[in-house]
Amino acid sequence: MTYCLGMRTNAGIVLIADTRTNAGIDNISNFRKLHVLAESPERVVVCASAGSLSTTQNMLSLLEEGLEPESVDDPRRRVADMPSMFRVVSLVGEALMQARRNVARALNGSAINIEASILVGGRIGDGPMALFLVYPEGNFIECLPDCPFVQIGELKYGKPILDRTLNSEISLEEAVKVGLLSFDATMRSNLSVGPPIDLMVIPADRKAPVVTRRLEEDDPYLRKLSTDWGRLMKEARAQIDRPDFMQEG
Repeated sequence: MTYCLGMRTNAGIVLIADTRTNAGIDNISNFRKLHVLAESPERVVVCASAGSLSTTQNMLSLLEEGLEPESVDDPRRRVADMPSMFRVVSLVGEALMQARRNVARALNGSAINIEASILVGGRIGDGPMALFLVYPEGNFIECLPDCPFVQIGELKYGKPILDRTLNSEISLEEAVKVGLLSFDATMRSNLSVGPPIDLMVIPADRKAPVVTRRLEEDDPYLRKLSTDWGRLMKEARAQIDRPDFMQEG
């Protein structure tokens, strides 16, 4: 299991992904799930993946190699050449479907789960920033202001704080903080999600630098955030009135 979160605010896009791929009493492994698909002065495109590693790796290889051209005289289709984020996510969806077919053929009818979901975010040229959720079937939806986040993987534990505190008006610093609180809640409740946590921030301001960071288990900010949040929740609980009906009788 894994957890990946994408947030789109007026200030930019934040993508966060854990790295845990297998968890058990004595069996924990890590694999990077946040990938840069294209990065140049005129474009930044990033994806995060949850689900079958075989399908994800196959999809990434297809995208790197380039998909078959639409006609014999055209070049192979690559993320670095797409004119818009819509064309990018369409290419990713096509690559994901092809990867599923490749893996299914190799497994020859095995019951192993080969589904994968993808988050794709970024900007191209002067076009608008965009964030998408690509489903295992290759179709996709765009993250819009009325719900400024999308999740894949183990999403239920980290969703409540996003519903209550995230909106499209907050700063990137606040969005990162809320996102990491969502991860803290998930990691506290599910051992199959865990650090290191990969983070990428793409500001809407094209003059501002893209922020890339890996937060290890002993990262000072991650530890302080978890400790402070636990303390503040206990204080908030203590300040809420007790239920009157418990005093009856």
